[in-house]
Amino acid sequence: MKTYDIIIIGGGPGGLAAGIYGSRARLKTAIIEKGTPGGQAATTMEMENIPGFFGDITGPAIMKQYAAHAEHFGAEIIKGLVTDVRLDEPIKKVITASGEEYHARAVILSPGAEPRTLSIEGEKELRGRGVSYCATCDAGFYEGLDVVIIGNGDAAIEEAIYLTKFAETVTVIVIHDEGILDCNKASAEKAFKNPKIKWVWNSTLEKISGDELVESVVLKNIKTGKLTELQTNGVFFFIGTAPNTHFLIDKVALDEHGYIITNEFMETNKPGVYAIGDAREKYLRQVITAAADGVIAAVAAEKYLEEMDTLREVVLESELPVLLVFWSPQVEKSIEAIGEIESAIEKTDGKVTLIKFDTSRYRKTSETYAVTKIPTVILFNNATPQSRLEGNFTTQDILDVILNPNP
Repeated sequence: MKTYDIIIIGGGPGGLAAGIYGSRARLKTAIIEKGTPGGQAATTMEMENIPGFFGDITGPAIMKQYAAHAEHFGAEIIKGLVTDVRLDEPIKKVITASGEEYHARAVILSPGAEPRTLSIEGEKELRGRGVSYCATCDAGFYEGLDVVIIGNGDAAIEEAIYLTKFAETVTVIVIHDEGILDCNKASAEKAFKNPKIKWVWNSTLEKISGDELVESVVLKNIKTGKLTELQTNGVFFFIGTAPNTHFLIDKVALDEHGYIITNEFMETNKPGVYAIGDAREKYLRQVITAAADGVIAAVAAEKYLEEMDTLREVVLESELPVLLVFWSPQVEKSIEAIGEIESAIEKTDGKVTLIKFDTSRYRKTSETYAVTKIPTVILFNNATPQSRLEGNFTTQDILDVILNPNP
């Protein structure tokens, strides 16, 4: 059974960036990816919003560099579809569709999200060649051209307004009667006043046509059934996204839309489990933000593993009782208390070991043992907390804890 320090589920930009940082930290790191490393970015031919990459370089080429960078530092890229995870124990389990089981001390979830599609003729074939799901990513390619928007919710109308900064015309295809939109009223009013935005009401998209690039679309009026061809250079879909988190239900905390909930350290509600990229509840979903998530998660995982190793070696596996002191260089009272604690330890004739943890460096241990006041002292015996003191205490208080521990 292979055991890793870190397993990353998903080899998109975030997962690959996490792989670079994890393996560079000399941690045994594996990235499990169901397809070609790079995720959606590996299917986008033109990309110009990643700092340092512009000109003729393509999305697949950039993602190939990401993957090569991770492998250069020793990350192992494993092809497989993860279907189940067991995340509650210190050693986590990751299971793939083929029945392979991998173990890790930390897991970074990067399963990504997929834009909802209509699966109509031409959509898949012309994706990345005029079919797009991200105005922020691709608007610059349509300077002075005509584009079509599919959708009429908040995201669709806001992105339509954004596209008018670049495109000559933006035509919004709306399934409702004239004047009815699903977006908020403020956005609707702004869009109606924009001279670049045109509207096609009571209609749906039937087909996208083009040779190498999008050239036209076929629209269907849902009341009359009439088909109309409209010349256009691009089609933007804004009908929502779906995070690939079905295998994480009841495994980690998800929001009402299925996105993974994390804090600023990319930590989920399970210790040693992190989430990054498009599947995470977040403000902006871009290649660069996914990569940033991955870097943060890998560094946080590295610190977590180092902290857990230290806790185990110097506290939980100690043959002697251990007096663990939580202190902070920013709290003068805790610095002063260390003198009292050292005086008390000297009186035990070596029967108790003193260990000091700076709460800024041992954040997870502080959370695990519910340390809310500085200083806090906890007596461990046989890896079990016996007694604790918080705030103000004297040498005698410490001696009482050591000599008369409360079970």
